[in-house]
Amino acid sequence: MTALDKIKSFIGNEFTASPSPFMRWLKPIVLRAEQGALEFEYTVRAEWLNPAGNLHGGVTAAIIDDIIGATVFSLNEPDFYTTINLGTDYFSSTKADEKIIASTRIIKKGKQFLNVQCEIWNSDKSRMLAKGTSNLFKTQTKIEQ
Repeated sequence: MTALDKIKSFIGNEFTASPSPFMRWLKPIVLRAEQGALEFEYTVRAEWLNPAGNLHGGVTAAIIDDIIGATVFSLNEPDFYTTINLGTDYFSSTKADEKIIASTRIIKKGKQFLNVQCEIWNSDKSRMLAKGTSNLFKTQTKIEQ
């Protein structure tokens, strides 16, 4: 079973089979999975909030980085990619118990580098909360299948 097939098998459910302990802690629900594009839903938890009671920017960036990593895995490449940079723009806030949706897509895939984008929206996609882009570099580390 490929990484993409594994992600697809969780559509509508929490992705409990992620190799990432951090992703398992985030508890995303898989909404859509295609090669190079994912959509996950998250429920904002109280421990994710800043002192003002809004989703913490660091947690937002971590969600972006994490789902971008899963998007790279959806390519079924034999090599591990590592993040070189992550740029995040914050547009709006959200509170505990609200659902948010993170959607990704590969912008450019070269021989050594990937550029990937992620948008985070409120539950009905009427308000973008944040947008992030990342460049990743192919390492010589092989992914265990």
